[in-house]
Amino acid sequence: MVQGGAAQPIPAPSKVTAQVAFDRKELSLILNVYGRKVGQGEWRDYAMDFLRERAVFSIYARVSERPLYIVEKTPRLRNRQGQYSVTNQQGRILKRGHDLALVLRVLDPQLAVVG
Repeated sequence: MVQGGAAQPIPAPSKVTAQVAFDRKELSLILNVYGRKVGQGEWRDYAMDFLRERAVFSIYARVSERPLYIVEKTPRLRNRQGQYSVTNQQGRILKRGHDLALVLRVLDPQLAVVG
């Protein structure tokens, strides 16, 4: 049935909340360190969360426990302390900075930075 008169209102598109994510280069740096530690038997699992204000890569020694380390990207801190940080299981920030490769060295000190 077709009705004349006023057209049906088109619903407004719901506002999509932006998420922060690791780009391919950042994820490659993180997974390189992660892969070495898995090969050494130190780490076993990981999880990634992409939230509105930060991206989180959590590293676990076993399944279903608190993460050993958390690698975070928080873009709003880019101009202050740096957008990258590594936090330990107790919530203490081990390293923070603007260069992810340098920040990740706290997890794998033997890792040489190639720029």
